Amino acid sequence: MRILMVEDVIGKPCRSAVRALLPDLQREKSIDYVICTGENTASGFDSTADTASELLGSGADALTSGNRIRDKKEIIPLMDEGLPLIRPANYSDAPSRGYIHQGGVTVVNLMGRVCMAPSECSFLTDDALLGQSKGEGQSKVMMIGFNAEATSEKQAMGWYLDDQVSAVLSTHTHVGTTYLNDVGMTGP
Repeated sequence: MRILMVEDVIGKPCRSAVRALLPDLQREKSIDYVICTGENTASGFDSTADTASELLGSGADALTSGNRIRDKKEIIPLMDEGLPLIRPANYSDAPSRGYIHQGGVTVVNLMGRVCMAPSECSFLTDDALLGQSKGEGQSKVMMIGFNAEATSEKQAMGWYLDDQVSAVLSTHTHVGTTYLNDVGMTGP
């Protein structure tokens, strides 16, 4: 399965780029599933029903979010109605859900705690979700979108979930350089 994660689509210019480029990229690279971080799609600071619909209409299958998901209250009811936009799972006081099973993929959205707004422990939340998703017939592919500030917390989450999920992909700091802690292995 080929999965593309498009990170932090910020504002109208980036939405336009996704709309223009994603369909061809999906076709050319035979991409099966697309995850977009959609928390900054409206004016760079939040998400609206229209901006989420634009990304989904461009080919995204699921949208993750982060600390700004609570900024536009209008989007929350749409998430409860089935819009594949998920909030951080460790914002348990927020309506909607923090993960989605769809198209053979489970996408989990988590929020870090270091230098971020208060949230529940992402590690404990993930433990609970892993147990729950196994009971629900977990997808073979499990992707974690981890919206966090501190590189150390991001690395810790990667090590913590080693051999339990397919990938931990960190967001939030808008660093232009990709960092991979460990690329895995080829073999049994």
